[in-house]
Amino acid sequence: MENLLADSFERLLAQVSSPAAVRTVEEGGDPAALWAPIEASGFLDVLVPEERGGAGLGLADAFPLFMSAGRHALPLPFAHTVLARACLASAGQDIPEGPITLLPSDGLLWEAATFSALVPYGASADWVLTTMEDRSVLLPVAAATREGATARGGIRHLLVWNALPLESIISGPAQADIAAVSAAAHAALIAGATDRVVSMTLDYADQRTQFGKPIGKFQAIQSQLAVMAERALVARIAAGMACQSSDWIPQPLLAAVGKGRASEAAAIVADISHAVHGAIGITEEYDLQLYTRRLREWRLSGGAEAHWDHQVGEALLASETSALSFLCSALFPAARDC
Repeated sequence: MENLLADSFERLLAQVSSPAAVRTVEEGGDPAALWAPIEASGFLDVLVPEERGGAGLGLADAFPLFMSAGRHALPLPFAHTVLARACLASAGQDIPEGPITLLPSDGLLWEAATFSALVPYGASADWVLTTMEDRSVLLPVAAATREGATARGGIRHLLVWNALPLESIISGPAQADIAAVSAAAHAALIAGATDRVVSMTLDYADQRTQFGKPIGKFQAIQSQLAVMAERALVARIAAGMACQSSDWIPQPLLAAVGKGRASEAAAIVADISHAVHGAIGITEEYDLQLYTRRLREWRLSGGAEAHWDHQVGEALLASETSALSFLCSALFPAARDC
């Protein structure tokens, strides 16, 4: 089932999320043309329970789909929407149409009745799912003032609401820790993007010649490529850990470890890829920068590695056990006897 879903979604994104389509959205073009075939495909409801019309799969089943979105630098909140729809369905709420992004509650900055946030996919989302006073709140992006992206072509935008919009959808107690859910999604996206960057860099090293032979034959370049491939594999394993759940809710500690290690790998992979490519890697016409820019944004979204390492460290200290016992009991319960 996993391969069938992943292959089908990969083919869809190969058709619709081309570098040209990504650039169009980044430059302010209407994202509806890119979102429509994804919404029509039915993949958005893979985690929604069967009784609500979804596939009823678990987060681990959706992990390859999230990786595909990262591999194609999809400038739309596919992974976030999949998880948000599962959250709303579990709460018995109606699910609105359009893309939904996730925002941890600590990302909201309050000043009297006005609140703002640096929102992932703030340029393309219709809704923002967050938590206020332990209640899930769906905020309409249309009611906010969009202040702009943090960088050219960026997908994180500063949104400002002057008051809680009347169109907001407020449900009961939060179904899950939005921060952990967002972390798992971003870890998977990073894993997909690092996979694409490694592939592009290896191809370039095989084709670019210097002193009569491909630069990939030089030992110094081979050493860099090895480190990059190693870090990309770490990101994939860590992201798989973050998404290790039979339902749609990730385990908070696994999500913390997964996002921390994936974020760390994102910066290293991006840096090495540009070092190998040289000046061509940062040119607007060359596709590499589409993926490395996305890696740097996803690294920071929801907290970079230092934030999540701090969370894991606090959990270890609170456990009052040895590091090995903590790993066995809290992170890898299947290996309790270690």
